[in-house]
Amino acid sequence: MSSATSCDALDQRLERYLGRQWGEKVAVRELTRIPGGASRETYRFDAEVGGQVKGMILRRDPVGGLIDTDRQTEFLAYRSFHGIVPVPEPLTLEPEGGALERPFFIMSRIDGGQVPSVMNLDPYGEHAATIGRELFAILGRIARCDPATLPIKHCCAAPTLVECWREALDYWASVIERDERHPQPIAHAAIRRLRRNPPKPAKKISVVHGDYRSGNFMHDGNGKILAVLDWEMAHLGDAVEDLAWCFDPLWNHFDDARVAGTIPEAEAIAIWEHESGLRVDPATLAWWKLFSAVKGCAIWTTSAKEFIADGSDLLLGFTGTYTARRHDRIMADRLTQLVEEGWS
Repeated sequence: MSSATSCDALDQRLERYLGRQWGEKVAVRELTRIPGGASRETYRFDAEVGGQVKGMILRRDPVGGLIDTDRQTEFLAYRSFHGIVPVPEPLTLEPEGGALERPFFIMSRIDGGQVPSVMNLDPYGEHAATIGRELFAILGRIARCDPATLPIKHCCAAPTLVECWREALDYWASVIERDERHPQPIAHAAIRRLRRNPPKPAKKISVVHGDYRSGNFMHDGNGKILAVLDWEMAHLGDAVEDLAWCFDPLWNHFDDARVAGTIPEAEAIAIWEHESGLRVDPATLAWWKLFSAVKGCAIWTTSAKEFIADGSDLLLGFTGTYTARRHDRIMADRLTQLVEEGWS
């Protein structure tokens, strides 16, 4: 079936589905696949109902996915934080997916924003500091929230404070072991070091976005963040995991002086601590930074596996080669630094 035929059929199925949901005739216009994304097919469209046009986003499970995620988790993450931090409004979830062949959910669309590539050398220009201060204030507010009061509690089990690190490391180490196609001595050395030098227990259990970084939020081009996106890896755990992932050099736009291409790390930590009410232990942050490189390695290992199996998605080929090698170097540098600081 051609892509045009497929989109036409999806138009019609969306119209029938939304018509049943809203009890009115719905016309779906301008349905367009948004490129990118490893764990969901993403489409933008306009829904005309009752003389009004509503901008919508459809997130549908692909036939096969790069990252094993649950669409209910992503949907409930949006529902948990809508009104607390800038996120699109989640509208409807279909975990069985019969109406559109595969599980999906629909949320409101936020127009007029920019989502820069992590390869952009100067993504925010003169607004970098303003965006950075808001970026880490938002992350602090996410960390401050009590998951027991949020809808996401219904789909995410909370680890103990002591086991946050172990559950996270076990998961991503298992992905590497499952999907690697060649020896990865740097990654396995990092995993061994992490196990031998566990961090202090988490200060509290928080919602962890899981992929909070430059490239996963939308801004207006004038220093205002419009939406935090891509919550499909959300889970409960130690909030420092998110902070370390956002600090990873892979997302710094090739500027080691500024995290996520925005502000110096010390300033980001101070903002995050003020908003979260938590304090960052340097040794704990160092552990999660090395973990972040392992996590990245796991994702790019799966990218390479999927690209070898299919070969049609060049983004998977890029992340499975160039990005994977960058994280190898980041891991090696982190290991060297930690050994010099006394890690066994």
